Amino acid sequence: MEDKNSGAKGEIHSGEESIFLILTYYPDQQPLNPIPILYISPVPSTALTDGRCAGRIGRDGRRGDEEGQTKTMRVALVHEWLTNLAGSERVLLAMHDMYPEAPIYTSVFVSEQFPELAGSDVRTSFMQRIPGAKTKHTAFPFLRTVAFERFDLSEYDIVISSSHAEAKGVITRPETLHICYCYTPIRYYWSGYHHYLENPRFGALNPVVKAIMPYMTNYLRVWDRCAADRVDLFVAISNHVAKRIHKYYRRDAEVIYPPVNTSWLGISPSVYDYFLLVGRLIPYKRADIVVEAFNRLGLPLKIAGTGSELDALRAAAGPNIEFLGRVSDAELGELYSRCQALIFPQEEDFGIVPLEAMAAGRPVIAYRAGGALETVVEGETGMFFDHQDGESLKQAVKEFDPGRFNPERARQQALTFDVEVFKQRIAAYVEQAWKRFSHNPATLTKTGHLVSVPAADTKMEEEHGPANDEKRVV
Repeated sequence: MEDKNSGAKGEIHSGEESIFLILTYYPDQQPLNPIPILYISPVPSTALTDGRCAGRIGRDGRRGDEEGQTKTMRVALVHEWLTNLAGSERVLLAMHDMYPEAPIYTSVFVSEQFPELAGSDVRTSFMQRIPGAKTKHTAFPFLRTVAFERFDLSEYDIVISSSHAEAKGVITRPETLHICYCYTPIRYYWSGYHHYLENPRFGALNPVVKAIMPYMTNYLRVWDRCAADRVDLFVAISNHVAKRIHKYYRRDAEVIYPPVNTSWLGISPSVYDYFLLVGRLIPYKRADIVVEAFNRLGLPLKIAGTGSELDALRAAAGPNIEFLGRVSDAELGELYSRCQALIFPQEEDFGIVPLEAMAAGRPVIAYRAGGALETVVEGETGMFFDHQDGESLKQAVKEFDPGRFNPERARQQALTFDVEVFKQRIAAYVEQAWKRFSHNPATLTKTGHLVSVPAADTKMEEEHGPANDEKRVV
């Protein structure tokens, strides 16, 4: 419909439980400066994922329109590398389950590490043929920038990059919607640059790396900033990461927490007397302060995991501390469910381990920083210590009272981050973003989410009535 006097154009859409009008207003008849306004009645969140909204993108990549017809929406997934199954790869697998027909573009692929992708369409770059690239992929940052730019994604309507490095740098057509699910801006270019410069972790080559890294990183940092501008919408794994995206890329991001598989974990009827530490034993995980604190406390501590710090930690640990090495999922589930509490001493962008412990009904004693602030409910599913040192942790453990924490409450908190919750939120977000983008790509803001329209000025109120900011978003 169109109002010839005001220049406003609009579309009316309806569903079983809602009706909304998308109105595009052209101030002073300037077609180059449209103001899209959405007047909307309440829409249940399930309407975006159960097929009741027009334009739904399904598991088969098909989109329904208002007349019940379908149009194939071509979706592609992009991921940095597929060499081992870690947190970001589990997110990609969840996306692959949502869009099983979507090809996966990646720099290198070790197929034996991913039986879940057997028979899937995984497309690798020229790096797949370079000797050593599958095992030493982190040593080829310049090649990865080229590898992702060379991928031809021109046949796709939607590209979803799963990225903490170069995957977001793919080049797409103006008609293609590019959504980046971002784990963090590249640490060794931005927030962790000086730390990596001092500790490059290349052994005997450290002096050489320290000498060339400032010059190499200067170029790569500029490339990364340009690559971020190729993304239409950012989605962050936590508010902690969203702040970092805004700091370094000057972009806002929607927050959708990554999926946590809770189905293999359950509450145990009995709990033992030990505390538990789980994860890779590398410097930033700060297992050293846990060993220090429990040496002083003399309480039983079990440590599950391996890493470069293992020998040093063993040498420093007292007889009350037991190192278990790598454990199976079944063993880990048992350890979670029977511990007094999980110790989480590091600052993480998100942190899946605390949620796994909560899924097993156990509370968490965490350092008050990073993603733990978004997953642990203080006084209900865990407690915090304020300083990242052994003394602060020791005091928190002394104050810990397991009787204050309800195992069922802890598990319920973990279930809010379950895999199915992630899939529903991602599906709804992609659905909404595609509707906005396909109606008019120029109306996409660089915010990653809907934002409030500023209050109308006096002139507009006189011409079109008073504004209702509560029902207007762009």
